[in-house]
Amino acid sequence: MMEMLTAAFLAGLLAAMIRMATPILFAALGECLSERSGVLNLGIEGIMFTGALAAFLTAHVTGNLLLAVAAAFLSGAALALVHAALVVSLGVSQHVSGLGLTISSSGLALFLYRLAVGTPATPPQVTPFSVVGVPILSAIPFLGPVLFRQYALTYAAAALVPLLAILLRRTRWGLALRATGENPEAADAMGVDVFLVRYASVVAGGGLMAVGGAFLSVAQFNMFLPGMVAGRGWVAIALVVFGKWRPGAIFLGALLFGLIDALQLRLQAAGVVLPYQYLLLLPYLVTIVLLAAFARDPAYPGALLRAYRRE
Repeated sequence: MMEMLTAAFLAGLLAAMIRMATPILFAALGECLSERSGVLNLGIEGIMFTGALAAFLTAHVTGNLLLAVAAAFLSGAALALVHAALVVSLGVSQHVSGLGLTISSSGLALFLYRLAVGTPATPPQVTPFSVVGVPILSAIPFLGPVLFRQYALTYAAAALVPLLAILLRRTRWGLALRATGENPEAADAMGVDVFLVRYASVVAGGGLMAVGGAFLSVAQFNMFLPGMVAGRGWVAIALVVFGKWRPGAIFLGALLFGLIDALQLRLQAAGVVLPYQYLLLLPYLVTIVLLAAFARDPAYPGALLRAYRRE
């Protein structure tokens, strides 16, 4: 266990923390965007799963990873568009629509995977994204391997945090989005197209969720597996509440989840005398504890879960 205290181990652990946080960060930012407009998307787990499949199949057929990520984004946007049509235009319960979307899209994704690949003894693989080192910065001792030797998608997820924060707080669109999520009647009276804002936010958020799933299949792993999302979508929803709908705080929550996830993998490799199921449970247990400790009586967007009807 003493080797766990070395600088090399800590650098590897922190680098893995950032990688493990990436898919959840994409998903949580997408969910934050949707909820800020007043729409809860419980289809996040199914959207991530479908995004993972879309990216994998595209990479498997074309070998183009950027095209694979684009395919994932479009698949998530399409599923989110269905959710938006149901809850924004038709006023269906957001809980029912989201859960139905998760169940149906997950089943459809598995069906399409079996249709495209069959049931081989060994799952097919693709050439995944490789780690990209930032020139000069990646050579910095300790910090270089941690911060500047990551996947391109990891850099993109980190860049989205300040971009989304600026969008929400410093732009007219962000003001319209927040007004729609807090008081759609007042936003409508000010000339904001509430339906357009909600549609755009839900669809864009769904695309980001699917990119989180794509990271799993074409970066973190190099294959598609039935249980690869493993509840990360539900954790992302919890992190949005923990972060109080602020991208920066959501980022910190995702890093904490990634740290515990990376640590439990290394504890397994180190031969810790505990059933591996307990170690796998650790990240999710920490999420529950965080919600219980820091997310009491959160200030939800005022119009979250409330359908808007023009009088």
